[in-house]
Amino acid sequence: QTGTAQASGSGFIVSSDGYIVTNNHVIEGAESVKVIIPGDTEPVDAEVVGTDTSTDVAVLKIDREDLPYVTLGYSSALQVGELAVAIGNPFGDLAGTVTAGVISALDREVTIVGQCYNLIQTDASINSGNSGGPLVNSYGEVIGITNAKVSDAEGLGFAIPINDIKSV
Repeated sequence: QTGTAQASGSGFIVSSDGYIVTNNHVIEGAESVKVIIPGDTEPVDAEVVGTDTSTDVAVLKIDREDLPYVTLGYSSALQVGELAVAIGNPFGDLAGTVTAGVISALDREVTIVGQCYNLIQTDASINSGNSGGPLVNSYGEVIGITNAKVSDAEGLGFAIPINDIKSV
């Protein structure tokens, strides 16, 4: 028998003409990708325009105009103890969930499925489905992309620094 598997993750709009950033592991291997824009009820087809496995970043494009979009901050300016807010879609059905914490560490070396990353560590709650969502500072600027958590621990979430993916 064959079937279609579904997965969910999070992402954020980076331009008014429909470019969206998420994690590569969220869309990797997908036959099709659909996104739900806040305020809409129907999913929109998204085209994968680029992926980078070394940074775990994917860029999607939807056919929409005049979309609200995020402001990218500077992860290089972060300090341990600063506010960190994770926004995402935990478990695929709690869209728009916001959790708050602090920056616990910078440049934390973490190995995920054999790939080594230098990540931002936060104690903001990160759950399955949050992957690809923004980690935001107190100014509302995206400072990272949530991508991992330690599953058998509390308060150990990780994000890719936004400076590391701006070129992607």
